[in-house]
Amino acid sequence: MTFLTVWDWLIIGAYFAGVAAVGVWSSRNQKTSTDYFLAGRNIGWFAIGASLFASNIGSEHLVGLAGSGAKSGVAMAHYELHAWCLLVLGWVLVPFYTRSGVATMPEFLERRYNPATRWILSLVSLTAYVFTKVSVTVYAGGLVIQTLLPELTLFGMSSFWVGAITVVLLTGAYTVFGGLRAVVYTDAMQAMVLIAGSLCITAIGLYQLGGWDELRALSGSERLNLWRPASDPDFPWPGMLFAAPIVGLWYWCTDQYIVQR
Repeated sequence: MTFLTVWDWLIIGAYFAGVAAVGVWSSRNQKTSTDYFLAGRNIGWFAIGASLFASNIGSEHLVGLAGSGAKSGVAMAHYELHAWCLLVLGWVLVPFYTRSGVATMPEFLERRYNPATRWILSLVSLTAYVFTKVSVTVYAGGLVIQTLLPELTLFGMSSFWVGAITVVLLTGAYTVFGGLRAVVYTDAMQAMVLIAGSLCITAIGLYQLGGWDELRALSGSERLNLWRPASDPDFPWPGMLFAAPIVGLWYWCTDQYIVQR
């Protein structure tokens, strides 16, 4: 087992200190609910773009999506390729949402239809977030800590639970106290970490494996094929071509998790 060195701990400590500092800095000068929930509507394009990237790519992707790719091939990438739907959001829907003066999608449905639709969408969305996003993200975070620090225990809890609870407390703290501005700026910082770390892992992995040609030889053509036959049980091409864009439009253009940025 390879244990973390002093330099590893220093880097991890600096990262968490940086996240905390950004959260505290972002919480200043928040005087209205618009400042808290919508960051005053004055965040720059780079921070918003980086926040969208980090909101979409998290620990559940680095752990779960990578594992799915290793198991079934690159066909899972279809869901990420529909990020083009952001163009629809930015050019068509965001101006419409802005003119409507709404802050959330349930609020928009209430104005368009009635209060009942707002409650229904709120209930469905919160349930989906808890069971598909929050739980998976927390689980993936705990799994990372369990892998890196298997011997870690605290108050009788295993390293997995220490990691999971740390993820909840840390993200909850800067979200509650800093509002959307803190979320956007910490996301922007984490996006840089995700990109740099993913590039390093990719380069090191290919080097250890023997290069791209060796990866293709070991994987086989089927696993590297983005389009699968219609008989494929997981990723049939008709579903990927016609149904996946519908999911992409919902996620990128109407999901509060993305649209609020």
